[in-house]
Amino acid sequence: MNRYFYTLCLTLLSPALIGWVALRARKAGGKWGVMSGARFGRYTTPAPLRRPIWVHAVSLGETRASQPFVQALLDQGDTVVLTHMTATGRAEAARLFAEPIARGRLLQEWLPYDFPWAVKGFFTHYRPLVGVMIEREIWPNVLAVARKRKVPMMLASARFSDQSLRQTLHAGRMMREAYESLDMIYAQTLEDAQRLEHAGAMAVRVSGNFKFDVHLPEDEIARGRAFAAALPRKMLTIASTREGEDELFIQAIAQQIKRARAQGQELADSVLFCIVPRHPQRFNYVASLLQKAGLPFTRRSQFADGGGTAMSSLRLCAQSAVLLGDSLGEMPRYYGASQVAIVAGSFLPLGGQNLIEACAVGVPTIVGPHTQHFEHAALDAIDAGAALRAASPEAAVQAALQLLSDSQRLNQMSQAATYWVRQHSGAVTRVVDGLNELKRVSPPR
Repeated sequence: MNRYFYTLCLTLLSPALIGWVALRARKAGGKWGVMSGARFGRYTTPAPLRRPIWVHAVSLGETRASQPFVQALLDQGDTVVLTHMTATGRAEAARLFAEPIARGRLLQEWLPYDFPWAVKGFFTHYRPLVGVMIEREIWPNVLAVARKRKVPMMLASARFSDQSLRQTLHAGRMMREAYESLDMIYAQTLEDAQRLEHAGAMAVRVSGNFKFDVHLPEDEIARGRAFAAALPRKMLTIASTREGEDELFIQAIAQQIKRARAQGQELADSVLFCIVPRHPQRFNYVASLLQKAGLPFTRRSQFADGGGTAMSSLRLCAQSAVLLGDSLGEMPRYYGASQVAIVAGSFLPLGGQNLIEACAVGVPTIVGPHTQHFEHAALDAIDAGAALRAASPEAAVQAALQLLSDSQRLNQMSQAATYWVRQHSGAVTRVVDGLNELKRVSPPR
């Protein structure tokens, strides 16, 4: 396929595609700006930033991954336009960068749809000095317009699976030209770099994964640890559960509680299970599943206090087998309160979720069999003794309970987790150095 045919198809199918985005937005909740002017490259007020760095983080995961990189740009004096495609990514960035947004140093915007005229409107309005796409977001017309406008483009912390390579090669010349047009690429691993070069990318460098440079809020971790110290039992967090996984984990928890009672023990007296769904629109659904399973539970949103250590929250949890993590932006607190974490999204063929944050807090981690999106990190963490792999939710819960009863192994895995994260940090520094090279060669306008 060539870019002309791609654009023609995109234009002809645009009503259906925009309708699909609107349907997805309605299902997911939040404000997506589906028909806003920005989605079509139209703006009603002058651009407030002069020659900013443009960073595109498509959704929630990429936004969180980009946080240390964007912060490094702000720290060195750059201004940033941060674009998204989803409401969850935009909401997370608003939380992460509240201060620079308030000071006018970071501006959030929707990425325009990949129509040439819409993309041209974006470049004309914001006139970015350099553009940075996070992890894997490639849009043919965006890159074509950037090249024509002589805006250097970078793909950072890039991951590129075998499946992505097959899809790119199947797309033909258009995608090869898109990858060739990138001025600089930093891949997460050597394998990612090799696949990118096979797809047409030039001179790919290996930087590592931005997620290893994550700076988790120490106050949130401290609040979690204070809660753990006051809680008269241990906490096991099942993080980032996705569609279809919640039922399986709830069933596994119920089975473990039932099995313990048959042996004359009360598991809920020694362990608090915490389930944190990945997407906020599923909080109420997971609550209904817990209710249906007959598991007494408390919602995090029921806590009246902000710190999470007040007597009211402890009393609520004392009466519950499960804590439902129905809050946003508090994963560091949940990890701080936990002795073991199961990172979901990996127990059905969904690609997995980020296990690095849990390890950064020093929490031994268990993942499932489907970790394609984090395969290198998962394998490396397991080799380092920071993580385990379980075949099913039931096996994961059972393995976590065994770890909780083995304090020596728990301590060894905790130390291995923090060391493993420190060992792999530095990706942000390498990519910022590369971006500064592009800034020096970017033509004045």
